[in-house]
Amino acid sequence: MASIAVQERSDTGTQAEEFDVLIVGAGISGIGSAYHLLTQCPDKRFVVLEAQEGFGGTWRTHKYPGTRSDSDLYTFGYRFKPWVGPPIATKAEICKYLGEVIDENGLDRFIRYGSKITGCSWSSEDRKWTVEVGGQDGRPGKTYRCNFLWMCQGYYDHDNPFLPDWQGLDDFRGTLVHAQKWDENLDYAGKQVVVIGSGATAATVIPAMAGKAGHVTMLQRSPTYFFCYPNRSDLADQLRLIGVDEPTIHRVVRLQYLHDLKTLDRRSQEEPEVVFEELKTLIRQYAGDDFKFDPDFTPRYRVWQQRLAFVPDGDMFRAIGEGKVSAVTDEIDRFVPDGIRLKSGKELKADIVVAATGFRLSVMGNIPFKVDGKEIDWSETATYRGMMFTGVPNLLWVFGYFRAAWTLRVDLMGDFVCRLLEHMDSKGASQVKVVAPSGGENDPLLPWIESENFNPGYLMRDVDKLPKRLGERPEWRHTQNYWKESEDIPAVDLDGPEFVYR
Repeated sequence: MASIAVQERSDTGTQAEEFDVLIVGAGISGIGSAYHLLTQCPDKRFVVLEAQEGFGGTWRTHKYPGTRSDSDLYTFGYRFKPWVGPPIATKAEICKYLGEVIDENGLDRFIRYGSKITGCSWSSEDRKWTVEVGGQDGRPGKTYRCNFLWMCQGYYDHDNPFLPDWQGLDDFRGTLVHAQKWDENLDYAGKQVVVIGSGATAATVIPAMAGKAGHVTMLQRSPTYFFCYPNRSDLADQLRLIGVDEPTIHRVVRLQYLHDLKTLDRRSQEEPEVVFEELKTLIRQYAGDDFKFDPDFTPRYRVWQQRLAFVPDGDMFRAIGEGKVSAVTDEIDRFVPDGIRLKSGKELKADIVVAATGFRLSVMGNIPFKVDGKEIDWSETATYRGMMFTGVPNLLWVFGYFRAAWTLRVDLMGDFVCRLLEHMDSKGASQVKVVAPSGGENDPLLPWIESENFNPGYLMRDVDKLPKRLGERPEWRHTQNYWKESEDIPAVDLDGPEFVYR
């Protein structure tokens, strides 16, 4: 690792390690960001702090059966690291891929595991962030100082999943487990299982449990759209057959998936009924021609207003067609000793209930932040392109996409941060902040995203905690449009009036 400066702290006399850049998180965002920083800004001294004892982030914490991606790995993978497996990948395959990125680029020497951040504070006088890490038994831990903070910790709380306040839980004689807190010793062989939820997690857990459980019932408050297709890329297979190299295959297949996703996004808004009929056709290929969609598979919202749940090889619908899985659309009245009583009066017998009810939103990892001694309330800041925030210097947050692979934005942000850091060096500046444009001070602060645009429960529950968009100005929001941002962000004028340097 490059040399590390050490500075004595005046408050306790302990020493703080000094870096140019500090990356928070060693999940898929943090690993990708570290790669870009190492390769594009090799002279920058940096460190990656990870609260867990290993890399992977979500792919480390999620342990429920069948854990897999819900985006294809040609786009969920990095642009710089070819993907050579099936488009939808298992947790083990993704962790292997991330481990290869770390090993191939020597990133392990930059990562400090077991480093849970307890506070970040910015000093305008020093033009530095001070980052405190908790020690053992509640004692003060290490202190780091850096010029720039690159937040890659994701956007949900790994430790505290969302669990509704259901009545009668104490009466239930079976086992209740949240998917995010899965017990790997749980034996569900031959058991009656109810999975509450119908999103991507449920679509993963259900087929994984179906082969071993006695029966699995998907209990949903409202239906979800599902996209079934074979877990292969015919284009990639054909290119390999004729001897094309893997980097070229990755680039070409990535472009194909991006084209198809863009087309699906557009058509979902322009002709949602037609798209739904096409989705039905795909489902019938696995569930049978006589599969009935009403009432359990006819959503109340348009396609892509919530995330589309991908079902590789139609495994969940094959299990439904084989009678191993059934769906019930209803609301929970209360838990009873043998299962769940629904508001319709029907009772579902259950030995095991799996809550696939989503997560709680976490803004900046729930870390306390201060600027010049004043606590930051992120909900009172305005966001510049969903990555920087008014009143908060030298900080960028990697927040990915809902309708495209999260990691597409990791690469975009990697290029942007490295370009910004080089631009600051060329100006002799050690501080950058974004400010509202002229006239923008009169614009209202609006929610991060409109509910009619994207409205899953996990986002709507806590959207007020997120930074705000500034009126209807397109650059003062997270557009959630990769195809537009892939052109706009590289073209950002770093000397534009929204950037102020010192």
